[in-house]
Amino acid sequence: GRGGMGKVYLAEDTTLKRTVALKFLPSGLIRDELTKKRFVHEAQTTSALDHPNIGTIYEINESDENPFIAMAYYPGGTLREKIAKKELTVDQSIRIAIAVARGLQKAHSKDIVHRDIKPANILFSEDDEPKIIDFGLAKYMSQTVLTQSGTTLGTIAYMSPEQTEGTTIDRRSDIWALGVILYEMLAGERPFKGEYEQAVIYSIINEEPEFLGKICPGIPLELEKIVHKSLNKKADKRFQSMGEMGDALEKLLEEVNSGQSTSVSSFRLGRKQRRILFRFAPVLIILLAIIGYFLFFKDALATPVSIVLLPLENISRDAEQDWFTDGMTDALITDLARISGLRIISRSSAMKYKGAQKSTAEIAAELGVSYVIEGSVIRSDDRVKITTRLINAVNDEYLWAQEYERNFTDILTLQSDVARTIAGQIKVKLTPYEETLLTGTRSINPDAYEAYLKGNFYWYKLTRRALETSLHYFKLATELDPNYAPAFAGIALVWGGRAQMGYIPMHIASENVKPAAAKALELDNSLAEVHYMNAVLYAWSEWKWNLSIESFDNAIRLNPNLAEARAYYSHLLFTLNRPEEAMQQIEHALELDPFNTLFQALYAMDLVYAHRYDEALHSLQNTLKNSPDDPISLSTLRTVYHLKKMYPQALEAWRLSFKARGEQQLIDALNSGYEEGGYSMALRRVAETKIENAKTQYVSPWPIATLYTRAGMDDEALEWFEKALIAHDPNMPYLNIDPIFDHLRDNPRFQNLIKKIGL
Repeated sequence: GRGGMGKVYLAEDTTLKRTVALKFLPSGLIRDELTKKRFVHEAQTTSALDHPNIGTIYEINESDENPFIAMAYYPGGTLREKIAKKELTVDQSIRIAIAVARGLQKAHSKDIVHRDIKPANILFSEDDEPKIIDFGLAKYMSQTVLTQSGTTLGTIAYMSPEQTEGTTIDRRSDIWALGVILYEMLAGERPFKGEYEQAVIYSIINEEPEFLGKICPGIPLELEKIVHKSLNKKADKRFQSMGEMGDALEKLLEEVNSGQSTSVSSFRLGRKQRRILFRFAPVLIILLAIIGYFLFFKDALATPVSIVLLPLENISRDAEQDWFTDGMTDALITDLARISGLRIISRSSAMKYKGAQKSTAEIAAELGVSYVIEGSVIRSDDRVKITTRLINAVNDEYLWAQEYERNFTDILTLQSDVARTIAGQIKVKLTPYEETLLTGTRSINPDAYEAYLKGNFYWYKLTRRALETSLHYFKLATELDPNYAPAFAGIALVWGGRAQMGYIPMHIASENVKPAAAKALELDNSLAEVHYMNAVLYAWSEWKWNLSIESFDNAIRLNPNLAEARAYYSHLLFTLNRPEEAMQQIEHALELDPFNTLFQALYAMDLVYAHRYDEALHSLQNTLKNSPDDPISLSTLRTVYHLKKMYPQALEAWRLSFKARGEQQLIDALNSGYEEGGYSMALRRVAETKIENAKTQYVSPWPIATLYTRAGMDDEALEWFEKALIAHDPNMPYLNIDPIFDHLRDNPRFQNLIKKIGL
């Protein structure tokens, strides 16, 4: 036959009466004397390797000046043929890998690197013992291997990244190749694929293979980890010797045979079964276990471990179930966020990666985190299965994977038992609230939980219609389970969201938030989101500053990763003349939720209150590149240009702001006023238009007052601020900190306003 290495003949050794294989040097290399010498030397060295898993070489000779190797003939076929039949078991695959590893270990001990380990170069003897052949020959093919067509795709598929890039290679390239083969034996497909050579090379250098547990459920976790480690793009992150890899495989084989190994999955679903995702409680167990993993190996953590939980995968492929998967992602992040040893990226930034085709390293770099968790969830009948994987993004190391499956009815008891066990393992002192988190055993009505997740799903959309739908589901959850505190918290959040978006006045929101929040805290005082909602109401609705501080502190103590609490706390702290603490809180919020446009805008506002106008302008320009219609960013941009006395730019910001809200009437008033009397008149005409509109609909006095302030009409401004005080406008606390009011601070009427809101 003809192989990539030249012609191979089946022959008879007439002296010793045995069948042999004769391999000839490829014809293109025969005339190269140096190559011939190397070929002979390599064959001589290899023939000295006495190992049961290395093909036996009988002699090196020449025929018509054409060198050949006479080697043992193995009738059991190649590993390539075995893989093609797809009949290899996990046990067989491990045993073959161990045999190849031990053979290569022997070669490496003699400084011989194979360089072309692939299934076609692993033969089987009559009694099925693996035999490695063609040692060192790839060295002489290096100048042609990437230019031949057709015959080399198989070879390329097993090359390490350093081989494809032509850099120095050593025994760790053989380790990579064995990892590829082990993956292929288990999965029945190669980890790096492509229709043509350059596509395969691109995949090897740039792409991460699919996790084995997804392709072949049931394989041992440790086996998946061994394969992942051997396929690390960086050679110094792989096993550093074949002995090390062989030992890991042998240890695993013992565990498999003794029944000690943990399977990635033993969960099976019929292809036509309806697969419905359900319940998030087990995910908490797994992530707590991940925390245990961190803390068990780090006796003392000076700073929290930074981590992102990527959106859980909807295995059912049913798009209608997205609300459930997203809801569980959110619920899981919320629970993890309570643990002070973690800094976990908030939901809104994590959800940006839903369906994103980015590597974990890229995601980690963008978010500034050290660890990435990915997961999936599925329910079939009364069984629930959760899978998570943990990757150390700093050194691109695959650390941990676990899959849990349990009876649906046992989930909460399981959560309590496992969580307490983990708490004992992690060797850190938990706060009382974290201990409470680990011991909750109350059962929850599944239908109520489903309604709650739907409520959450719609709440995050924040449109009028979505908030109505969200409220419907939260109320349904409280009817199905009157003792389910998070559902009452959801009701409070809907009313707060309506006020936040300007759909209703704050006093109406407050009337509805208060009873729902009180009920939620009565049922569960550990709900950080409810303390946060109360803090917002105390500060911006009731102007009860001490109660607001107390509630913000409670919220952050219960959930150190609650980004929205930190973001708004920063504004309260500015209001109370505590600027350094304020900046720490908003910067922390942005670390937790870097892509949150609202927090970016609140940060710019803080920079304005700190009189750092140039930094505020830079921040706003960055935000508006990605979100050109963001209302708070645009309104803050108007203020920055006004304070910098850049009036033409300020006017353009007003136009953009009105355009984003579809307020053409105000754009017309602005333009006609500007033609009539410049910047001040433009703002005055907008204020007058708003006053006219207030005759037929609710218009807050606050924007009218601020328009008059910017137009230099102080008496009119103060008159409308006094109306805003009576209306209890939530913006009134900003009188104490916004620099646009600095020129009014000595005015007795202005001082009286500040006094009446308790500042």
